[in-house]
Amino acid sequence: MEVESRYVAVRHHVEGFPSEDDFEVKTGKLSWRPESGEVLVRNLLAHVDAGGIVPGERVTAYGAGKVVASACAEYKEGDVVAGLLGWEDYTLFRPTPGVLMYKLPAGSDDDDLHLKHHLSALGTSGMTAYAGSLYEVCKPQRGEKVFVSAASGSIGSLVGQFAKLAGCYVVGCTSSNAKVELLKNQLGFDDAFNYKEEPDMKSALKRYFPDGIDIYFDNIGGKMLDAALVSMNTHGRVALCGAISEYTDASHRAAPDLLEVIYKRIAIRGFVVWDFLTRFNEFTGIIGDWIRQGKVQPIVDVSNGLESVPSALTALYLGLNIGKKLIKLA
Repeated sequence: MEVESRYVAVRHHVEGFPSEDDFEVKTGKLSWRPESGEVLVRNLLAHVDAGGIVPGERVTAYGAGKVVASACAEYKEGDVVAGLLGWEDYTLFRPTPGVLMYKLPAGSDDDDLHLKHHLSALGTSGMTAYAGSLYEVCKPQRGEKVFVSAASGSIGSLVGQFAKLAGCYVVGCTSSNAKVELLKNQLGFDDAFNYKEEPDMKSALKRYFPDGIDIYFDNIGGKMLDAALVSMNTHGRVALCGAISEYTDASHRAAPDLLEVIYKRIAIRGFVVWDFLTRFNEFTGIIGDWIRQGKVQPIVDVSNGLESVPSALTALYLGLNIGKKLIKLA
C-alpha cells in the first residue's frame, strides 16, 4: 500500500521566535507492506509543541490517529492510537519498547471531546502537571501557597486546578487580562495577574504572597524564577517544568540567587514527563475521574488543517494560546 502524505517541514534553522515563513507544507509518499512489521496511521489530531526538528524533514509530535493498515498483531485496522506521530497526514511506525504508542478505547475517534482530552489532560500535559504538582516533585500540603507561571497554558492550567484539589491557595501569572479572568472565574484559581503589567516581579509576588510561596511550578525560567525564589518560604519546593523565556533568547537566562536556595533550604527539581511513564495508567485513571466529576476542566484550543501548523506554532511562542493547542488533521 502506498499513500500520499503531506507534512510540515522547517525550511532552515530558526534563531529566535519562529515565523510562518520558516515552515512549508511538503508532499511525499509512504509505503506499507504486509511483511514490514510496521503500522500505518491516519493522523487525526496533533500537538503543536513539536519534538525534534531537523530542517527539511518530517516533524514528530504527540498525537492521535486511526490505524489503516498493520503488519503487527498488537494493532488492528480501525484501532485508535495515541503517541509519537507527527505533523503529517499519515505516520508509519514500527512497534518497539522504545516507541511511545498506546491504544485508546474503541470509538474514541467518534467522540471529538474524548479524543481531545486524551491529548491534553489525559495525555502528556496531564501527566506532567500531576507528577510535577502533586505526586512526585512538589507534594503539596493543605493550606500551602502555590505560584504557577504560564498558568493559562496546557500544563499550568491543570497544575493550578490540581493544587486547588489538594487544598492549596493558588495564584497564577499569565500574559493577558482575559486569561486572568479565565483563571479566576473558570478554573478556580484564588488569584491571578498579568505579568506584562508588572514592571517589578519581585514586588508583585510579595504583594500576591505576603506570607511567602511554599511551591513554585515554573514554566518560564529566567527572571521569573529569580523573582519567585525571593518570595519562597523555608523548605519551599520548585518544580522546573519549562523555560519558555529562554527558548528563543539566551539573553533572558538568569542565574538564581543560590544564597536564597541555601539559606531557605529550597528544593529545586527539573523533570520531564518521560520520567513517569510507568505510572501513566494510574495518572490518567485519577485525572479521568476528576474530569467526569466536574472537578477539572481541560482547556483545549484547536486549529483546523495541516496548513495551520505554522501560524499555530508562532502564536504559541507569542503566548496567544489558551490551554492545550491542537491541530485537527482529519
